[in-house]
Amino acid sequence: MARRREQVLDAAVEVLGAQGARRLTYQAVDRAAGVPTGTTSNYFRNRAALVDGIAEHLLVLERREWAALTTGPAPVGPDELIEAMAAFARYAAGPGRSRTAARLALLLESSARPELRASLDRGRQEVLRHSTEWVRLLGSGAPERHGRILVNHLEGVVLRQLTFQDGAFDPTEEMRALVGGLLGGGD
Repeated sequence: MARRREQVLDAAVEVLGAQGARRLTYQAVDRAAGVPTGTTSNYFRNRAALVDGIAEHLLVLERREWAALTTGPAPVGPDELIEAMAAFARYAAGPGRSRTAARLALLLESSARPELRASLDRGRQEVLRHSTEWVRLLGSGAPERHGRILVNHLEGVVLRQLTFQDGAFDPTEEMRALVGGLLGGGD
């Protein structure tokens, strides 16, 4: 039963990310999950419950991704930080595109449903914790501020790529300029 619910939520993330909030229906999720009609409504009695379920599911999925990304040692120097951030941006705007777009759709939905912000913010706080620690280890004079700037920039770069796709997308040089400015004394 838990596996079927996860299957439905995986499909819901895909529908939301690939087709947008207006196309997020029980029928669309049932089709995408390859489950009998009515399965999604059995787990989520209304659209708000489905959206809440997606938000919590995304948090679980993103925690797994960040755990995998951060299990190794912290970046040893600016070049490793730059490459890690650029690689994450390429992933989020490429293979992880639907999941990223679903998270962004939920952020927009949270303007009308503030209760969604709590789970979305928990995921963001984990990312901020890592970025703050990484820049602290690299000698930042203002690690909380610099960590936040890096995450904000990363989110913006990914959003731009999702919206205005550039086939030659490589944020490495932008990341290099930003990290160099932050760690080189510019704040």
